[in-house]
Amino acid sequence: MPPSRPVPPLDRRAFVRAAAALGALALAPRGLAAAAASPAPDLLTLDEAEAAARAKLDAAAYAYVSGGAGEERTLRWNRERFDDLRFRQRVLRDLGDLDISVTLLGRKRPMPVLFAPTASNRIAHPEGELAVARGAGATGTTYVLSTGATTSIEDVMRAATEPVWFQLYVQTDWKFTEDLVRRAEAAGAEALCLTVDAPVPGARTRSERAGYVLPPGLTVPMLQGVSRPDSVTTLDEVTPARLVWRDVERLIAFSRRPVFLKGILDPADADRAVRAGAAGVIVSNHGGRNLDTLPATIEALPAVADAVAGRVPVLMDGGIRRGTDIVKAVACGATAVLIGRPYLYGLAAAGEAGVAHIQRILRKELRMALALLGVPRLSAVDRGVLWEPRRGG
Repeated sequence: MPPSRPVPPLDRRAFVRAAAALGALALAPRGLAAAAASPAPDLLTLDEAEAAARAKLDAAAYAYVSGGAGEERTLRWNRERFDDLRFRQRVLRDLGDLDISVTLLGRKRPMPVLFAPTASNRIAHPEGELAVARGAGATGTTYVLSTGATTSIEDVMRAATEPVWFQLYVQTDWKFTEDLVRRAEAAGAEALCLTVDAPVPGARTRSERAGYVLPPGLTVPMLQGVSRPDSVTTLDEVTPARLVWRDVERLIAFSRRPVFLKGILDPADADRAVRAGAAGVIVSNHGGRNLDTLPATIEALPAVADAVAGRVPVLMDGGIRRGTDIVKAVACGATAVLIGRPYLYGLAAAGEAGVAHIQRILRKELRMALALLGVPRLSAVDRGVLWEPRRGG
């Protein structure tokens, strides 16, 4: 038998990658081991994906994707308030087969993370929304396509193998809005997400200072033919879009698909949304991009969830960067969460593969978090997993 060849030592980075791969295999649900072991970008965290994206994007595009409104306090708080929540760990629990699935609109999803609507994906990668749809398909993810997409919904649906929802900005021209809803329905959108928190754009100072504009050659196909001019006409005049509760009720009655309201922070608005017929609410502060010094969404979530009281699903976005963040959101009342910037960073870093890799990172971290908390099923997560000092505890 020939002598064995010496194995060269792994450097630290290679060791971490190998350990992560073994951990992913160990934590992967049955049937997903092959996907977990498939080639993926050399990114271990969502923050690393942002750094990789920043190195590839031009300065104006990065400012547009990453920036927020005003002094960006809400943008920071979305991330920081997760760090204020601590876990209560239980040990020696029977974990069995970890289950991180969730059911939305009667459809079982493999994990509680959707892709939030983000505009102009082709500024991050030439394939833009098509690459996002394919990355969503590779990971069983529902993709919420933005009205401001740089690819038509018809083309996205042809690339999609998982459900696509459509995010809607109601236009002043109601007939245009009705036509857009019917177009989304005809293309196969499973639900509508009506954005209700943006009567005007926010003061996105960082993006404006960087001089961001939609690059030449890119268009917004879903808004071609809209009659309403840009809502901000001069520095002295801001004309808000007019959207009130009776318009929401009208849209819900008109739509042939379930309608979620995106941009809910106040419990009274959440209750009103349910009474108006919404299929669900999305706790969102627009990713900190519109009104600065709003509370972080994880701060607003518990009161909204209490007001909804299980009548419809409550989703939330803003600040999700770790699997532990997902657990904290579910503990505070969310049925599922949405991510926006992270998948765009994955898109910029490595296209379709980068988008899928972001979800795989979160899936692995979520399974790790549940196992370490002693909770075998996502459905068993409640506020009891959060640390609240008890006498003698």
